[in-house]
Amino acid sequence: MHYLKRVMGIALLAAMPMAASWAAGLEAVPAAPAGNAVQAMMLGAGKAGERVVAVGDHGIVLLSDDQGRSYRQARGVPLSSTLTSVSFVDASNGWAVGHWGAILASGDGGETWAVQRIDSDVDRPLFAVHFFDRQQGVAVGLWSLILTTNDGGVTWTERTLQPQPGASRADLNLLSLFSDGQGAVYATAERGKLLRSDDRGKTWRYLDTGYQGSLWSGAVLPDGRLLVGGQRGTLLRGTPDASAWQRIPLTSRSSITAIQAEGKHVLVAGLDGLLVNSQDGGASFDETRSGDGVSLTAALLQGDGQPLLFSRHGVSEPPAGRNPR
Repeated sequence: MHYLKRVMGIALLAAMPMAASWAAGLEAVPAAPAGNAVQAMMLGAGKAGERVVAVGDHGIVLLSDDQGRSYRQARGVPLSSTLTSVSFVDASNGWAVGHWGAILASGDGGETWAVQRIDSDVDRPLFAVHFFDRQQGVAVGLWSLILTTNDGGVTWTERTLQPQPGASRADLNLLSLFSDGQGAVYATAERGKLLRSDDRGKTWRYLDTGYQGSLWSGAVLPDGRLLVGGQRGTLLRGTPDASAWQRIPLTSRSSITAIQAEGKHVLVAGLDGLLVNSQDGGASFDETRSGDGVSLTAALLQGDGQPLLFSRHGVSEPPAGRNPR
């Protein structure tokens, strides 16, 4: 998949399989029960109340009701293509997105899902989804694809992103979404670009970080500053209006794939098992590696700061001394 090589720049995500069962006009093949579901590549994770929900390869959705000690596969997922991101607004209502522009919705904490949108004519993946409440949400993906809903996903509206200054068209791949919890939402993108929307995804403005590579993830720190990460160990901390950025020096050159903030706890995860932790709200950081050293693709923080890690090989072990299992 050449476009994912361009988006991610690594063989890990370039190897993400297409759903061979798909063709124009045909219905989806549901995700099949798998005995090794916990070893499937997971690309997104979230919380449905206290439940952990992770999504990934072959439409597999993993659920945990014991803080990540054990996982089981969701009962009903109506398609078997790759899922990339998940967002829940409470213990019951959540959405997941993925290949073929698919958007799925769940009303029972991730146990079962229904298709809200899909485009079987062209595989224009969605890479991220964020819901502000049960009605309003936004999803972003390949070639500046932006979709919004005001009715819980019953209908989705494609939004036109204006070209950035000096460009003839808007063709950035939008790779992740994160919110400040006060109405603003940010999208990380290629070419060091960060986009901000203050109207829940309808319109966006470009923020320049001064970096030229792809930014894969971000989060808002407790003091309101932004933390974004991307290729080659790039980790940047900036002001909410992105007028000033500071590069946080890391010894690792492994690319950053996920950033999570929970109170004063901040977790940065990346390829080759890279983990960067902060216990002071992002003022300082310590580097380590996951227990198995596998490239990490998604992460969550428990309320006590314990990490839940996911990788190209499924559920991953935290480093020694930080294992909640």
